[in-house]
Parts: sequence; C-alpha cells; structure tokens
Amino acid sequence: MAIHATIDLETLDTKPDCVILSLGAVKFDPLSKNEPHSELYWKLDVDHQTDLDRSISDSTMDWWSKQDPKIMEEAFSDDDRTPLATVLTELSKWMNGVDVLWGQGYGFDMTILENLYWQMKMPVPWRFWQVRDSRTLFSLCEKDPRKSMQTDLHNALADALYQSKAIQLAYEELGVKK
Repeated sequence: MAIHATIDLETLDTKPDCVILSLGAVKFDPLSKNEPHSELYWKLDVDHQTDLDRSISDSTMDWWSKQDPKIMEEAFSDDDRTPLATVLTELSKWMNGVDVLWGQGYGFDMTILENLYWQMKMPVPWRFWQVRDSRTLFSLCEKDPRKSMQTDLHNALADALYQSKAIQLAYEELGVKK
C-alpha cells in the first residue's frame, strides 16, 4: 500500500521565498476511509525567516486581517515557535516512506518548502515526481469535496486533515483503484 501525505502551509506572502507561519501535515491511505494519522504541526520561527529576507506582502497581511480572529491568533502568536532547522530536519524524517505528497495548488506549499530547504542548504526530502496537486483532483469531481466538511479554515493542520479526507472522497467518487 502506498503511503500518501498532505502538507499545508500558512504564510505571509504567496511567493516561493515567503515567511511560513505554520505547517500542518498528515499521512493517509487515499483508497480507504481510514482516518489520517502521523499528524505534524509546527509554528515556525518568524524572526529567523525575516533575517533570511523571506518575503511578507501587504496584500497577504491585509487578507489575514479579515480571517477568523481565533485562527489568526493561533497563526500569529509567538507561543511555541520552532527553529527552522528543527522543523526541516523533523519533516525530512517524517517523509521517510512517503510515496505521494499532496499540496493544495500547483507551485505553493511544496515550492515554498523547497525554497526554504535550499535556502537552509538542506536536501529536499521528496522528488518532483512524488508531488500531486489536490486542487486539480478536486476540479474533476462533481463538487469540491472539502466544502461539505471543512471548518477552521487557515489552520495548517486542520487544512491538511480536510484535504486528505477530501482526496479519499475524490478517489472514491472518481473510481480510483490504485
């Protein structure tokens, strides 16, 4: 059985070199309805990223100001920030055995993480051919499977969980067997 994983980021810009506020990740079996497992959630050290000149955009900050205050507080609080090297090292270990890696949208989550790995001079723990785009998968469905279940929008771990469950639903709807 192939091991699939989903990673979701909350960021301060949409460019590949943006500041990452938080990272959520889960592993799952897309061919079953089993619950996702092996959850990860980190709030990354923002000061180190700004020292590295990673980007922050006014438009993204404006967008954040319009989000649920509870979610915004979680994303922006300074509590429990983890050093970048720790996050990347632990994520690399966690990726061991993962066959397929999902992100929501081409060129966002994985591209941003790859940029950070390169900037930190650390090897990227996946190959380009392992990465899939769930947004494309969901567009093939009658309706976006996330819409009927998703709450806590823009919490990285919650988004990763919902995305993996939605992939399971999409596989079932589309009759994917392998």
